[in-house]
Amino acid sequence: MSMFPHLCKHTSPQTRACANTHTHTHTHTHTHTTECHPRDSPSVSGTGQEVQTENVTVAEGGVAEITCRLHQYDGSIVVIQNPARQTLFFNGTRALKDERFQLEEFSPRRVRIRLSDARLEDEGGYFCQLYTEDTHHQIATLTVLVAPENPVVEVREQAVEGGEVELSCLVPRSRPAAVLRWYRDRKELKGVSSGQENGKVWSVASTVRFRVDRKDDGGIVICEAQNQALPAGHSKQTQYVLDVQYSPTARIHASQAVVREGDTLVLTCAVTGNPRPSQIRWNRGNESLPERAEAVGETLTLPGLVSADNGTYTCEAANKHGHARALYVLVVYDPGAVVEAQTSVPYAIVGGILALLVFLIICVLVGMVWCSVRQKGSYLTHEASGLDEQGEAREAFLNGSDGHKRKEEFFI
Repeated sequence: MSMFPHLCKHTSPQTRACANTHTHTHTHTHTHTTECHPRDSPSVSGTGQEVQTENVTVAEGGVAEITCRLHQYDGSIVVIQNPARQTLFFNGTRALKDERFQLEEFSPRRVRIRLSDARLEDEGGYFCQLYTEDTHHQIATLTVLVAPENPVVEVREQAVEGGEVELSCLVPRSRPAAVLRWYRDRKELKGVSSGQENGKVWSVASTVRFRVDRKDDGGIVICEAQNQALPAGHSKQTQYVLDVQYSPTARIHASQAVVREGDTLVLTCAVTGNPRPSQIRWNRGNESLPERAEAVGETLTLPGLVSADNGTYTCEAANKHGHARALYVLVVYDPGAVVEAQTSVPYAIVGGILALLVFLIICVLVGMVWCSVRQKGSYLTHEASGLDEQGEAREAFLNGSDGHKRKEEFFI
């Protein structure tokens, strides 16, 4: 109830015609200006006094300024009331003990109050009442928006390689309803959103599904929430780290490539898997490990090697999704033996490269022989075409030679 109920009896019931304008402040508070006059009179009062208000929009927890503009003010009583019609200020004097409301300005042209830590219950119409011969008022409507909190992201069930994962994103409180978006590897994912209104606020949720593999383990998925209560270009985000389970893999690494009698060899079983295998077992074919061998987790140490230690060593690891096994063939050489270190390049690759080179060389040789045969055949053809002429000439030459010889014999 108003602290000045006797002032309300003068309120005119006349319907007023309004002209509206919009303005914006740089504190992200939006204002909507309303100016009204009695429909049956061109002026508000005999002295032409007028009241103008501005609608205000503010984010929850922010600061709002409620302004009543006065025109041709002559010192009449001005009362500011909250939506519950409780008087906040009476002619510049505080009437309600709510320290969040402060009178910033009271002048012949303007009355301005400041509201700190705005709440949803503060929303509504604030009355600017001017008491003259014809008491009248204007209403400044305060709208409180609620920015979304950081989204809550959860997984429906454990993700396993080769299957699908379903994530849910929830923003329990926002006004207006927040818009939710999903991102993965800087690309937007298509989600399915739903919302429910709870009083003045909205609860919004979104779900997304996609297939995963072991390479997706540790990947980042982002849920983003936006609405008008946040500054332009801003959003609330939550990052979710994917946990994809998969079967293990194993591989053995040796501390040296060539081992001789008396050396110490350390074998390491490099294991991957999610969940990571908790136990690793070492074996040597159908034989037991040497008595000197020390197997501790991922490492197997073989000190003072002898030729009797030769054999195929294996490491095995398992989790609930599968089993992995790796092999290592140990060959212990004599101290004076000359042995080339094993190359890291597989022999199959080297053999393939050599075979390709031999094939190319054979192709080049075949091509050269074919070209040579073609050129020689062409030469023989030209040579045969003049064979008759050359034969006749040779025969004539030979005949001439014989006659000459006979002639020489005759004279002798």
